[in-house]
Amino acid sequence: MRPFEEIEAVSAARKGRADRLSALLTEHDPPQSAAELERIGDDRWLSMFTRCVFRAGFSWKVIDRKWPGFEEAFEGFDVARLAFLPDEAFEALLKDTRIVRNGAKIRSVQQNANFLKDLAVGHGSAARFFARYPVTDQIGLMDLLKKRGSRLGGLAGQISLRFMGKESFVLSSDVVNALIVENVIENAAMSKKNLRVIQAAFNEWNATSGRSLNEISRILAFSVGTPH
Repeated sequence: MRPFEEIEAVSAARKGRADRLSALLTEHDPPQSAAELERIGDDRWLSMFTRCVFRAGFSWKVIDRKWPGFEEAFEGFDVARLAFLPDEAFEALLKDTRIVRNGAKIRSVQQNANFLKDLAVGHGSAARFFARYPVTDQIGLMDLLKKRGSRLGGLAGQISLRFMGKESFVLSSDVVNALIVENVIENAAMSKKNLRVIQAAFNEWNATSGRSLNEISRILAFSVGTPH
């Protein structure tokens, strides 16, 4: 595994120069502090989870264009209300043209509302739980999203964390390919062993480079992705 400064140099070269790489990294919002994350309402976490679940395997542009209708149909993603979604409300949503009428994904909203409600019971709010969860164990958080959330395993959960402002890496195909190139892992299988090794690599690069997990993830992707 190379020092991260060498990987960053490769990414800068592929993007033309170092300032171009810096510009690409600053195009996205930086991670928020724990205090900022705690102030986010649990309804916004449910909204983001839902948005990423519906985007999975579908056109992001279509979901984004229809999103105001989603907010209306799900009444602002009130966690307490949606956790006890009655059957008649579910049936109405299956016919609601304001949203994408996918029954399994609609039902996941209720399941994730219950997940967030349970976190709030144990931690004061789901937002507090996510804010205080250590970034040095993202794989643990990913496992929790997979086991206790609905349809939040894989990229949907990871992208949700990123968009909410939680410092995180995203194991896109480019990032995974870069990890293979850097001899962090031997293959693309997301086994428990590979995930532990990936977390250790990110933690080491974070400690030695001072870069956030977000930046490390993007730089890795740039090191193997389309140069320009």
